[in-house]
Amino acid sequence: MQLTTRGRYAVTAMLDLALHDDRGPVSLAEISRRQDISLAYLEQLFAKLRRAELVHSVRGPGGGYELDREPESIYVAEIIGAVDESVDTTRCQGSGDCQGGETCLTHYLWEDLSEQILGFLQGVSLADLVSRRDVRRIAGHQDRKLVAGDMSEMRISATSV
Repeated sequence: MQLTTRGRYAVTAMLDLALHDDRGPVSLAEISRRQDISLAYLEQLFAKLRRAELVHSVRGPGGGYELDREPESIYVAEIIGAVDESVDTTRCQGSGDCQGGETCLTHYLWEDLSEQILGFLQGVSLADLVSRRDVRRIAGHQDRKLVAGDMSEMRISATSV
């Protein structure tokens, strides 16, 4: 199964948002810096996530994005679907014309695997991921790294004046 960058980045950005949602709106610039995803790419993803009613934007100073629902009710499969991705392990994208226009020997094996993966992702919510100790540890490290970088930039700016 090949989940594209778009699907991976959408899940990563939504998880970042869920981890920081308690602080109010989260800017895409913050997510971009923490997750090393281009701001332009995040803007494209969040337009799709907004259309799918997974997030909403808050305008003005201190604005950004917030989850539209509680993290317990937003599932990874839904995020992937919102950015026009699918979970498909078949060569033919499920059409059954894998081998010269006909179904290949292993088509149904890969189709069953796709269904298993989709079922798994339909059962994993953002809250499930946020509650994981390893996810919180990594997020804490990213936050500290971001703050340390901001402090370095402020020191450089102060010495330049």
